[in-house]
Order: sequence, then structure tokens, then C-alpha cells
Amino acid sequence: MISELVSFINNILWGEGQVLIYLLIIAGVWFTLKLNFIQIRHFRHMFSVMKGSGKSDKSGISSFQALCTSLSARVGTGNLAGVAVAISLGGAGAVFWMWVIALLGMATGFAESVLGQLYKVRDDNGEYRGGPAYYIQQGLNKRWLAITFALFLFLGYGFIFSAVQANTITDALNFAYDIPTLHSGLVIIGLAALIVVGGLRAIARFAEWVVPFMAVGYIAVTLFVTIMNIDLLLAMLMDIIQSAFGLQEAGAGALGAAFKNGVQRGLYSNEAGSGSVPHAAASATPNPNHPVSQGYVQMLGVFIDTMILCTCTAFVILLAGGSSSDQMEGIRLTQNAMSSHLGGGGTEFVAAAISLFAFTSVVANYAYGESNLHMFKLDNKLGRACYTTGYLAMILWGSMAALPEVWAAADMALGLMTVINITAIIMLTPTIVSISKDYFDKHKQGKNMEYHTGDCEIQGESEKGIWDKGD
Repeated sequence: MISELVSFINNILWGEGQVLIYLLIIAGVWFTLKLNFIQIRHFRHMFSVMKGSGKSDKSGISSFQALCTSLSARVGTGNLAGVAVAISLGGAGAVFWMWVIALLGMATGFAESVLGQLYKVRDDNGEYRGGPAYYIQQGLNKRWLAITFALFLFLGYGFIFSAVQANTITDALNFAYDIPTLHSGLVIIGLAALIVVGGLRAIARFAEWVVPFMAVGYIAVTLFVTIMNIDLLLAMLMDIIQSAFGLQEAGAGALGAAFKNGVQRGLYSNEAGSGSVPHAAASATPNPNHPVSQGYVQMLGVFIDTMILCTCTAFVILLAGGSSSDQMEGIRLTQNAMSSHLGGGGTEFVAAAISLFAFTSVVANYAYGESNLHMFKLDNKLGRACYTTGYLAMILWGSMAALPEVWAAADMALGLMTVINITAIIMLTPTIVSISKDYFDKHKQGKNMEYHTGDCEIQGESEKGIWDKGD
């Protein structure tokens, strides 16, 4: 019964209805136009904002920690297993559409992260909390919709997505080393519990050290593989372009499959528009002290996740010969591809990479769910204990569940979150445009980049005190 319901909802969101595909493209184009192609015009500025990004105060984490935390959640199964699934189902052309949705998603990610920072609040411990539930409640004054989003986020990031990550880790380790999935699942639970018990700051410190290490290592190995196969590079790029537009024998059918799977897996990987990343953006102490600065930081996160890391996996798979006959082989397709390049060590390398990538996601997902406990007045010891117990139990379930079953549940949760969040940020477009213009004008005129309440017109009102002068 439950599987049938999940299938029905996914068919509307991702299948024949393709509601999310249209919604994501509309949102990406909308904010690209409203913000005057910010992801292109301000591409260099996106990097310059990271100067001095290690600064924070007692209320928040640093901008660099916020970027690493968001990348912890973004960089996981979508970058290795998800790309493999997209290529298996949609062919090489799916990679092109992943790039397109990432480019558009950079504008969407900018918009939602600005809102997350603008409408943040302080919890009972004086720490920043924020996200779609908060800007829906404060900006749109629709508490019922805010609560609905928070519930879907608990379902997705609090529980199901961690199960997806655990599933991929245990499958990769079982394939590489024949380690029983139950044993791997128990180890994941133990390590995750040690980190998440320290809350957001502990998670941010963990991400700050692990994410740069694993990203640079993965990129380096991919560059080595690409150089080894440099003579195949041009043909591979041509295959991506031709497949993306159905210029090969398969025609329109291949175009549709490439488009659908590229967009779907691109969203799952970079999360732009889903409403997850604003939680990390809201937790940061911005530098400069303006909400828009966090928009640039998280726009960079989308670029790193999809345009760089997902592309790395795609190149490894396509340079090894492309897709597999087993359409849902997932992480094993990536392992087989890497083994064809590096020999027996390829399987072990991917197993290690996916374990790190996915584990950081498991930990960061906890932080997103915890951020919404404040919405339900459960930001206390009992509330955290109940949430943590359910979170760890889902990791154990995911470590032994069937892959299609886990992916389907994850797609549903992500889809429902995305519908609500995109609807909200489009309704809050006047605020996004107004506060962005305030930043652009101050930057152009060389003025103090700090934002204070009343500097520009916004919908609803942000938490009193946070942006007031002298705060």
C-alpha cells in the first residue's frame, strides 16, 4: 500500500506529470532573469566572497563551515551512484542536462539562501536557526505551510535521505570487501552518533575538515583518469552533446530519457530549490554582514557539486565505455568504471570515496532536521532524543533495504519539499530582488556592505534584533 502511494506521487512529480521538471526549469529561468543572470555576471565575485569566510561569532558558524556543511549534504550518493543511475537510464546526454539544471539552479540556490539568512532566528541557546519553514512563516505569514514543509523535511532529510546514503555505503563496501550490510550499518550508526551529539557546531567542524580533503582527492584521481584517456575526451564530449538532443539513432526517445534523468539526478545532487541548503546558509555568521553574501556562498556550492564533482563521475563512467545493461546498478557501475581505469584498486577507491561522501551527507542531514525542531517547540533534550533515535533507526533500515525502494521514497520526499519551497521563494521574489539590489548598489558604490533593518523593503519582517543597528 505504501509503495503504491509513493509510486503514485512520484509519477505525478517525476513521471508522466513531470511537475517538478517544469517547476525547476521555470524557477531557474525566473530567478536567472529577475537577478539579471547573476550566476554569469557575478561568477568571479562568487569566489571573492569567500575571502575571510573563516570568521564567525558565538551565534553562528563561519561562511566556510556553512559551505562545507551544505556540501556535506549535497556531495553524497547523487555524485557517484546518482550520476551512474542517470547515465544508465538516460545515456550520456543526461550529463548535459545535469549541467543545464545546475546552471539554472545556481540562481535558484542564491535566492533561497538569501531568504534563509534574512529570515533567520535565534533559538533558546542563542544560535541561528532558519530555512524555508522560517521564511514561509515570517515572510508569507503562512504557518500552516511552514509546518507542512518542516514535516516533509523531517521525512526527507531527517530520515529517508540518511537511509539512502547508508544504503550506498553498505552496498559499496559489500561489493568491494564482502562486508555484511548489517555490520556496516552498525558502524555508520556509531560514528554518526558520536558526531551529531555535539550539534550543529560539531557537524560544521567535521565538515570543515573532511569535505575539502575528499573533494580535492576525488578531483585529482579523475584528472589522472582523464589524462590517461585524453584521446577519447573529444569523442566523449561529442557523445554527450549529441545524446542530449537526440541526434543519435534512438532519436526522441533518447532525448526524453536524457532530459528527465539528467534533471532529476541533477536536482537530487545539488539540491537547488529543494529548500535544504537555506538551513546551512541561515546558520552562518555572514561576511560581509549582509544576507546576500550567503547567496553567493551557496551558489558556489551548486557549482562545485554538479559542475565539478558530478562531472568527474560522469567522465570516469563514460571514458570507461558508458552505461550498463543493468539500469539500477547504481554505485557498482561507478566502481566497475573506475576499476577499468585503475585496475583492482578502482573498486576500493570508489568504496572509500562513497563512504566518505555519503557519510558526510548522513551527518549533515541530521543538522537540517534539527534546525526545524525549533518550529515545533521541540528544541529541547526530549525532542532531540526522540529525533536522534528515529534518525539512527532509519540509517540501520537503509543499510539493508532494496535500492529502488529507498530511491523512490527519497524522490517523493525531495519532490514534495521542492514544490512547497519553490512556490514560496517565487512568492517572495520582490524581497529577493530588493535585498539583492541593496547589496549590488552598496558594492558598486563602495559603501559599507552591512545590512540593517529598514535598508530595503521586504515582505513580512525578519527576527527583531538580528539585523538592527548596533546588534
